[in-house]
Amino acid sequence: MLVARAGHDSTVRRHYRVHMPSIDLNADLGEIVEGEPTADDAAMFAVVSSASVACGGHAGDPDAMRAAVALAAARGVAIGAHPSYPDRAGFGRQALQIAPARLRGELAAQLGTLRAAGADIRYVKPHGALYHAAGSDPQTASAVVAEVAALAAELGRPVPVLGLGERLRDAAADAGVPFFDEAFLDRGYLPNGTLVPRGMPGALLHDPHEVAQRAVRLATTGEVVAVDGSVVRTEAVSLCLHGDTPEAVEMAVAVRTALAAAGVEVRAPW
Repeated sequence: MLVARAGHDSTVRRHYRVHMPSIDLNADLGEIVEGEPTADDAAMFAVVSSASVACGGHAGDPDAMRAAVALAAARGVAIGAHPSYPDRAGFGRQALQIAPARLRGELAAQLGTLRAAGADIRYVKPHGALYHAAGSDPQTASAVVAEVAALAAELGRPVPVLGLGERLRDAAADAGVPFFDEAFLDRGYLPNGTLVPRGMPGALLHDPHEVAQRAVRLATTGEVVAVDGSVVRTEAVSLCLHGDTPEAVEMAVAVRTALAAAGVEVRAPW
C-alpha cells in the first residue's frame, strides 16, 4: 500500500531493512510487437531478478515466450505472467469495458499460452490499463484474482499477485491469494501514491542516476518522492523498470550497482 506522508520518520522501515536487506527488481519483457522486440531482453535478463512476460494480450507470441523462458532459465530469473486486456493495437494501455466473465476467459487463455511455452509462473502482474483498473475497480480486481486463484489451484501452490491499489489488495485478501506491493522506478508519482498518467509532465523518468537513487531510497526507507515534492510511503517488495524504455538497460545496471553499494541484495521473493 502507498500512503502519502508529510514527515520523514523511517525508523520502522530502517529496522526492517537491517534484518532483510533485499529487494526484487522486475521488468516487463517478452513484449514482441509484429515480430519486433520493444526491449533488449537479453541485456535485461542479465540484470533483473524477475521478468513479467507478455502473454499475448498486448504483446508477445509463443516464440517470444519460449525465448523468455530460455533466458530466464539461463540467468536464474523468476518468471511472472503479464496478462492484459486484449488490446494489441493499443499495447494494452486502452481502458476496455469487458464483462468479468469474458475477462476471466481472456486471462485464462493468456496464462495458458505462457504455461504452454514452458513457463513456471511464480507470480501474476496485470499490464497497463488492466493493472490500473484492477487496482481501483472491485469487479476487475475480483476477476483478476479469481483467475490467479484458479492457476494456483492447478499448480498446487500459491501464486502471488504483484500490483498496486487497494481494490486489488482487498480482492486478493478475500480470496486468500498472496499480494505483493510494487513500486516503479521510472514512473512519476502523484501525492496520493498513484502514478502520474502517461502523457502528463513528470510521468516518465529517464536519468539512470536519478532512478538508481530512487531505488536505494525505496529499498532502504520505503519512500519515494512525488512530483510535488511530498513523500509517499510504500511496503513494496519489488521494483519495476519498463523494458521498453530507451534507457532501460542503462538504468537497470545503475540500479543494481547502487543497490549493491548500499548493501541491498537483489533477489526474487517468490
